[in-house]
Formats: sequence, C-alpha cells, structure tokens
Amino acid sequence: MRIVQLLEHTTGWDDMHLREYAKDWPGTVGLREAFDYDHHSRISRWRPGTRMAYCNSGPPVAAYIVEKITGQRFEDFVEHNLFRPIGMKTASYFQPAPDAAATLYQDDGKTAYPYWNIIFRPAGSINASANDMAAYVQFYLNRGAVNGSQIVPPSDMDRMESPTSTWAAKDGLKAGYGLSNYWSLEDGFVYHGHNGGVNGGLTEMAYMPDYGVGYFYSINSGNDDAFDETGKAIRAYIDNKLQKPAVPAPAPLPPGAAEYAGWYEPDSPRIELTYFMERLLGMNWIHFKDGKLAMTSLDGNQTFVPVSGRQFRHLPKKDAPEPVATLDLLPPNEEGEFVQVDAQTTMKRIPAWLALGEVVLTAFVALAVVSIVVYAPFWILGGLSKRRRRPAERAMRAWPLIAVLSLAAFVGIFIVCGDDLIERMGNLTGWSAALFLSTIAYAVAAVMSAISSWRAPAEAVRGGVRQFSIVVSLALLIAALYFGYWGIIGLRTWA
Repeated sequence: MRIVQLLEHTTGWDDMHLREYAKDWPGTVGLREAFDYDHHSRISRWRPGTRMAYCNSGPPVAAYIVEKITGQRFEDFVEHNLFRPIGMKTASYFQPAPDAAATLYQDDGKTAYPYWNIIFRPAGSINASANDMAAYVQFYLNRGAVNGSQIVPPSDMDRMESPTSTWAAKDGLKAGYGLSNYWSLEDGFVYHGHNGGVNGGLTEMAYMPDYGVGYFYSINSGNDDAFDETGKAIRAYIDNKLQKPAVPAPAPLPPGAAEYAGWYEPDSPRIELTYFMERLLGMNWIHFKDGKLAMTSLDGNQTFVPVSGRQFRHLPKKDAPEPVATLDLLPPNEEGEFVQVDAQTTMKRIPAWLALGEVVLTAFVALAVVSIVVYAPFWILGGLSKRRRRPAERAMRAWPLIAVLSLAAFVGIFIVCGDDLIERMGNLTGWSAALFLSTIAYAVAAVMSAISSWRAPAEAVRGGVRQFSIVVSLALLIAALYFGYWGIIGLRTWA
C-alpha cells in the first residue's frame, strides 16, 4: 500500500461501514484509536492501485502517517501549515462555539441534526466560514501562492489534479480522481475540486485554473435537489461569458476495438453492502456502430466518440459535448478485460451466457414476486368461502406471501429510516434489528415455501396451484441463495 493510493482512493478498501459513520467520536480521542474501532472495512478487495473506489478511511490513514513523521497531531499540523498561512482564520476540525456554527437540518428544513463528530476527522469534519473557503479557492487558483508567498509549489498543485495510480491513468486517461481532487465535467467545461456531505450539510468547491474562476457553496440541509439547483445556478453565472474549451475531433476507432464488444458489469464498488444490486442494475452491453462506441444499460443508451488511442469522449444527447476523454478501453491483464467508464466506474467483461443468465433469472424472480402479490388477494378472499377452502394448499400459498412481505419490509425499513439512516442502521436499534429479522424471515419463508410444495399430498392440491407454487418457490430460493452469497441474509448493519 502506497500513500498515493490512500489519497487517490485506489486502495481497494470498502468505504466506512455504517457503524463507523454512526459513531459520535469525542474530539479528544486520536486517529489510532479510531482505526482500532473497526478494521474490517480496510481490507483490499482487489490489488491496490488498479481501480478507484471512494473510501473515506484512506485519507485519514495518510493523516496518521503525517502524525508519525511530524510528531504533531494532524489537526494542529494542518492549522499551522495550511489554514493560517492561506488565510483560513476560523477553520477547525473540531466543534465550534454554538453561536459560530450553522444548524444542520434534515430534508424538510425543520428537523435539526445534533453536531456529529465523525470518527475519522481528516475525512470530513472541517468547520469553516464562507470567507475561509473563499481563501481556499483562491489558494488553488493562485497555484499555491498567497500574498506573494508560495505555500505549495505549483508543480504540486498540478500533481494534485492528475490521477496516476489507476489502470486508466497509467494508460493515459487524464480525467479522474487525483490527490483528493477530482475532475468534473459541467456544460462543456472542466472543473477541479471536491464536494462533501454530512448529516444535514452539503458542500462543493470547484474551480477552473485556466480561466481563473472558481466557487464554493454549502447548504445546511441534506436536500439534494436544492443543492443541485444551487450549483447549476452558480455555474451558469460563472460560465455565461466564458469560451468553452475545444472539443477533440472524432478519430477512427482504434485497432482491435471490436474485440471489446460484449457484456460488462461494475467491478469497483464503493460500498460492498449494496454491490449485490449494483452489479445487476449497472450491467452494460458495449458494441460499436458507425465508428462510435455504444453502451446500453437499464439507464438507457450512451454514445462515445473515439478521440485518441483507446480513449473516447461522451456524446450527450442534450448537454454540450464533453471536451476530454472519459472512457478508456483498458489493455487486457491477468485479471481480465476492463473498460474505464468514468473516474469511479471500472467495468469488467463477463461471458454473454452469464450476463444473459443473470438478466433472465432476475426477470424470473421479479415476475414471480409480482405474481405472488397479484395472486394473494384472490386466494385470501377465496379462503373465506367454505366451498373453496383447501387446507392442504394453505401453506403453499402463505409461505410465498410471507417471503414477499419480508422483502417489502426490508426495502420499507430503509425507506422509512430516510434521513436517520446512519444513526438507525449504524447502531443496534429496533430498526436495524428489524432489518436483520426481515432477511431471516425471507430465507425461512423461501425454504418453507419449497418444502410445502414438495410435501403437499397430490390428491388434496389442485394441479394449477401446485405448479404455481413450484415455480414461485424456485424463484424465491434463487433469490435467497443470491442474497445469502452476498451477505444480505442475516445482515447486521451495526456489526
């Protein structure tokens, strides 16, 4: 593991676990004790320095290295060597005085959050004023100089903005995530910077060094729509009179491009917990048509134009053309064939039979779940009639319904938790316990559904009911095995 991998998020580590997010860590406790709280999230899922997956615990490990080298607490080192020299007069990693801090709110703008001491302070606990952050933006625009004094060499500022450690970066793709500083493409312009968020607070800092302009804004709410609209308005004002950068001319398809046609699935998940859904919903079919690369997924179709080497730029349907390449056909290696789609998405090629099999099985399970829900009212109402009652069919009907209701409870618990998800799921609460029990209930119901179909006496069960029960039981068992493989059955989000 290298320091560059900690700062470019190429360690392969899972992001902080819910129990780490939920921990309200006292400001008097240091980094080493914080790391010892839960080391399970810091296990490389792939060889470090290959793919990028955002991980909030990477930069704090780099901060701990600073402490080891300097003999100072990281927060003190940053205050003396960065905050104060560049003019951030009030910035601090610790809770400010009550009259100096904004109150953070849930999406409704009314329900307040208490101040939260993130367990890894270097990852996201800076409290700063708008004036402080204006000085921070100027620090980047002036390439590390403040009032004529060079705080950081310009070459280091350039290095921060350029990724180097991923497969894609080594293959020449410039866009991506540098040293805690990433590229973002907005309305045909290239911005550098970073955003962030805590419970009840969202913020973004972005700038364009070639134009000498940048911005910072934050809102004291977790409302993503309000945050996005604010950013669009700011960028529209900034970009209004600027000349867009030139768009690279289309080039011929690179030699051997056709060999990359096929099915791909995401292979660099930020959060391992949700990867069981991401790998299915994020599956893509890549093919080539009219000298362009086409990518088809559940989100629709995307088109990419070749520009140089194995690199392509995105061709949006409505927005301005992107001025830099963001897709790279990576050279095959010992781990397989990969395509880099953007800074945070590395796609791995999978056999067509596997992709189509997963699509068919997913559709089969989804249709089975829907049919159980549709069928349930009819057999419940039918059971009220003595003439239509079939005691031997009760278990065959009930267990699939219980399984589906357990799935609905699993999804519903996440939805209801909403703004309080971290607190409710990161600790052992009634909510997290209920989530755990819903997964157990699903597994039990799926197994019992299959057993009831197998054991029901033939003479006491109608043929259509038995056939339906066998089909849906098979679908429920397939889903149970999939959930079990990815650790969803018996999920303890607080552990």
